Amino acid sequence: MKHRLAFALALVPTLAHAHPGHGAATGGIGWGLAHPFSGLDHILAMIAVGLWAVQLGKRALWLLPLSFVCSMVVGAALGMGGVRLPFVEPAILASVIGLGALVAFATRLPLSASAALVSIAALFHGQAHGSEMPVNASGLLTAAGFVIATAALHATGIALGLTLQRTAHQRTLRLAGAAIFSTAILLALDAI
Repeated sequence: MKHRLAFALALVPTLAHAHPGHGAATGGIGWGLAHPFSGLDHILAMIAVGLWAVQLGKRALWLLPLSFVCSMVVGAALGMGGVRLPFVEPAILASVIGLGALVAFATRLPLSASAALVSIAALFHGQAHGSEMPVNASGLLTAAGFVIATAALHATGIALGLTLQRTAHQRTLRLAGAAIFSTAILLALDAI
């Protein structure tokens, strides 16, 4: 009986969005909030930015996520405007691999170089968000949704990183980066 009830409850959100007019089907803030969670590559990259910001510390805690979000908005505007960057999907995977490696090796770059790397990655993530946006979507509401979701994922990475720093050895934070790196390699190989 419990399993049937759980199954029925799982169908409720699907049934609620089965007709037009909801954010997930037509764009808008709901679609924007959900979209960054639709791909493991996006989730991992955004969490990795938060983890790396923790490793770098101080101003990086706010500058890296802010750089990502601002550049992502530019990329989304390009995508919504029909401008296509080359190799978007490979660049997104490369960004996840690279960000995971930066965390795994606890790479310390100057803050400006770190922000630039994050911004380049974000441009491609934003391009994907903007070009995948439904045609009839409100650009402003949809962008607000994926900005909020992205910031939440960055905050998750920062919270995780701070918790790992406080409660575990620094190696544990590096292991999280290695896990992101390894998962991204498996994604690139279509193994998951």
